[in-house]
Amino acid sequence: MIKLMIGAICVAFIVIVGFLVIDPEIQVNDNNVVEVADESTTSRKYSIEGEINKPGTYSFNDAPTMNQLISAAGGLTSNADERTYYTTYALTEGKTYYIASFYESSDLCGSNSIEKANINKDDAERLSEINGISKTIATSIVSYRTDKGDFKCLEDLLNVYGIGNATYRKIRNYVILHE
Repeated sequence: MIKLMIGAICVAFIVIVGFLVIDPEIQVNDNNVVEVADESTTSRKYSIEGEINKPGTYSFNDAPTMNQLISAAGGLTSNADERTYYTTYALTEGKTYYIASFYESSDLCGSNSIEKANINKDDAERLSEINGISKTIATSIVSYRTDKGDFKCLEDLLNVYGIGNATYRKIRNYVILHE
């Protein structure tokens, strides 16, 4: 009888492990009951990098705000520029969000802040003063802002005609969203 119970427990364990390998959405609750996660509880992935204590990808059941993602990532570093994001901005799944630096990374004492342009307020002439933003791209930024409204996150720059990943990476530390 004991051998039969041990055998049944082993078979049950093997079946549960097999289901978990086949379908990672299956979860085992505290009472060892197998539950299949429905679409509403499936976690969504959001990534963050830059001046954050624990850059990486984080899972949320619901769409988080930038503030929630920052909290999940251990908060900001002392070099984070809070003018480069909105805390209440609702994030889009699959994007990688960037928190820009306030000081140049080569400035060990942190006494010289980076000169930045405001992509939501400055005109094309001012924007073109930033290294990496040509007059054509500056005009595209202003046109995009006029047509679509203010930029809500730095990553919105990737929607501007003429800005690809390389240009975005080059300019993202030199622009802000608000004062």
